[in-house]
Amino acid sequence: MSIREFYYEYRSELVFGFLLTALAVASYMLSPLIPLEVYRKIISPTLNCAILVCCAMSAWSLFRHHQGIRVRKMSAYVMTAWAVVLFIGMWMKLSRHNSLTAADGMLSMDGWEFVLGSILGWLLLVYPTELLRPGWLNFKRVMIDLLPVAVIGVLDAVLDTDLRWLLAAYPFVLLAFIVVNIRAYRVYCENNYSSMEDIDVQWVVRYIIMLVILGASYCFLSFARFPTRFFTQQWLLFFIVFYSNEQILFRPDPWVGRVRERKEDEPEGEDNGSSLTGNETWYRAALEQWMATEKPYLNKDFRLTDLRQVLPLNRTYLSQFIQTEFDCNFYQYVTKYRIEEAKRLMRANPAMKMQDIAERSGFSSSTVFGRVFARETGMAPSEWCAQFDNKSK
Repeated sequence: MSIREFYYEYRSELVFGFLLTALAVASYMLSPLIPLEVYRKIISPTLNCAILVCCAMSAWSLFRHHQGIRVRKMSAYVMTAWAVVLFIGMWMKLSRHNSLTAADGMLSMDGWEFVLGSILGWLLLVYPTELLRPGWLNFKRVMIDLLPVAVIGVLDAVLDTDLRWLLAAYPFVLLAFIVVNIRAYRVYCENNYSSMEDIDVQWVVRYIIMLVILGASYCFLSFARFPTRFFTQQWLLFFIVFYSNEQILFRPDPWVGRVRERKEDEPEGEDNGSSLTGNETWYRAALEQWMATEKPYLNKDFRLTDLRQVLPLNRTYLSQFIQTEFDCNFYQYVTKYRIEEAKRLMRANPAMKMQDIAERSGFSSSTVFGRVFARETGMAPSEWCAQFDNKSK
């Protein structure tokens, strides 16, 4: 992916990350100015209660509306765990000190608090892990993931060396695993589907950006010494819980469900088509004729296995054939046809609205059309139309 393609594909995520980072930095610069008593008696208890309520309501909503989607159910368990931990923490404050503000404004964190924080941080990684690798998480892998946290926590308790920084940094190691899987997931989707509108890569990127900022905030507050430093961590956590669960719950037809559904169409290892050897020329001619006459790419839900209508190949051979013959993946191959169709419509109907052009050329929306057109041509559709009009004159 070139720099230009990366920019057009992820510009909204880059802006999102920049704005959230700027807010977090500004918050940390201003938090030492918050009066300690105001923070302890008003701000901190209010934010803690808001986070608890948000976690509890999110868990209830996800359990009630999971619709059999595993990633939603796992997210519900994560929110339940967060709500339980927050409730126990608040209950311990009330039972020991008869106040929710007793421990707020502390200057240092104990080793067990680092361990608990690392485990809670790991829980926030469950959603993207399950989304990118459905079914990968199981009890054994969970125990393996959490084993380093337990080992580091024990060593920190028995040794004189301060190992808390390892606990604070460990979630970033797991985060790197997720980042690697984003690319593999995107490659899979582009090899099988012609529309990326519902793909969760963009949302996962935003979610990871939020986790990176939250993790950096956690590392900072773990070793900073001014008592109101937790303010930024609290509002960041509330924002992440609220925003992420709204996305998880209300995203229409999550892509992970569609991926699993498509996999069921063709069990792995089943060779239900012939090989490519010796038939490439015939297959290419048949496919190009079918694309030109039937125009299946005008259907926004067009997918790789639909090519079986003209090519007697299974999913693996179809993907291999597109990559070998056209030097691109299936998504890129279909996008070229849609872009050419859009150009034809814009040339023939200069007054046609962009929404109509997008729908009639196979794109799911004018927003997706504009982003893809700019990425492929280097200019917005309106700019291309103006350039074409100038050439015509």
